[in-house]
Amino acid sequence: MTPASPPEDGRPSSVAASHVNQNVETIAALYARAEDSLSHHQKIVERLTTWVGRPAAFYSILLLGSIWIAANVVMLGLGAAPPDPPPFFWLQGFVTFSALLVATMVLTTQNRQAKQAERRAQLDLQINLMAEQKVTKLISLLEKLRRDLPIVRRDDPVANAMAKTIDPHAVIAALEDTFDAPTERDDPATTARKSASKTTD
Repeated sequence: MTPASPPEDGRPSSVAASHVNQNVETIAALYARAEDSLSHHQKIVERLTTWVGRPAAFYSILLLGSIWIAANVVMLGLGAAPPDPPPFFWLQGFVTFSALLVATMVLTTQNRQAKQAERRAQLDLQINLMAEQKVTKLISLLEKLRRDLPIVRRDDPVANAMAKTIDPHAVIAALEDTFDAPTERDDPATTARKSASKTTD
């Protein structure tokens, strides 16, 4: 019995497509759950932030500001009393207040997105740790089966090392040492102190 050949058109098989669809549905459910947990005020703030971040909002603000300035200048040239003569104090106050509102909306949206990104990072970490534990268990089982074979008796140090569970704390400590080492090496003050201590010794 020959194994089933992949489709000639390059499309994934039904089993692979079902698995991909399941993953997509899971991710969509996570996004939908995050959106459903938002309050009504949070949704309004994020919709406004999204609109302000579009090019249409930029051109609209630029157009309204230009119209306001031109109207006041024309009224002043015609001898009428403009509502906001130069240097346009009302316009400046409105722009300052709008900038404060936009900054607050952006910070509110970023805080929510940062919390959501932190949860996803924790989920990724948990999944990666579980995957590492499963792979370690599989390697350990395969090594036990290999040792039971009469024709295979040699010891594989690489497989033995991979069969051991990795300590996340040890990995973090190694990363910290690796990232901190170039900083100390490139720091002139640290290099000078180390050179002086060696000379003194």
